[in-house]
Amino acid sequence: MLHIINKSPLTCSTLDGCLNTATGGDLILIEDAVYAATRGNAAESRLKAEMGKFRVHVLMPDLEARGLADRLIEGISPVDYGGFVELVSKNKTCQSWL
Repeated sequence: MLHIINKSPLTCSTLDGCLNTATGGDLILIEDAVYAATRGNAAESRLKAEMGKFRVHVLMPDLEARGLADRLIEGISPVDYGGFVELVSKNKTCQSWL
């Protein structure tokens, strides 16, 4: 399953809800959720702890648009729009966490 998160972990508990409920799979951070993929943010330790259960990806154009490309947490896979489409195609189901 592909889990899609688009809300910032600084203002919303969407990422925590996903990590607490889902049993694993691919997880992609898009839009404001890309803040979770950066070193030094409040969600960093939690996300790192779950990286054995989830394959974590981040939409690189969204990270770059926020000027955060140089702060990517090691182990998170950056993808472009084509990579996002591949993740959607590869997974039988997709869950957008709101």
